[in-house]
Amino acid sequence: MGPMGRAGLTPERLTLAGAELADEVGFEHVTVSALARRFDVRVASLYSHVRSSQDLKTRIALLALEELADRAADALAGRAGKDALTALANVYRDYAREHPGRYAATRTPLDPQTAATSAGGRHASMTRALLRGYDLAEPDRTHAVRLLGSVFHGYVSLEMGGGFSHSAPDTDETWSRILDALDALLRAWPAP
Repeated sequence: MGPMGRAGLTPERLTLAGAELADEVGFEHVTVSALARRFDVRVASLYSHVRSSQDLKTRIALLALEELADRAADALAGRAGKDALTALANVYRDYAREHPGRYAATRTPLDPQTAATSAGGRHASMTRALLRGYDLAEPDRTHAVRLLGSVFHGYVSLEMGGGFSHSAPDTDETWSRILDALDALLRAWPAP
């Protein structure tokens, strides 16, 4: 029996431990058997709490989406315009740096029913709220939500993968310039 003891195992505790494991070894390496080794228990004893490795990964994704939405809500409170844009962008980038495995989990596809009940909708709502600081009507607001998601997640993924590490200028400088450019683009959104 491991330091936590079998009696203390719950789906919530296993999900959190799985999220920590993801940050250490990579989301793609998270399995029920890897988690069983961490708790020093038999794999079978975890199956009463999580159905499969896929179930565990889905739970980690939901946890990460929730954590990220909470951080974003805190960062956006009382902010508008470029200040809000920068705050939201930095939440994604900082979370990815602090929790690479959890961040990867937020990018995992969820089935429609699970996605509908996840914090994913909060992310879209916050991005839409941020865009109220810019003069965009539909469908351009939806286009802008997609643009921001693409830039934030694309940049963070490339940066975390080492894609920018072998050239100047510094990635922080590029990030800052990208946010300036996005703000300018959102303020001068082209007519269809």
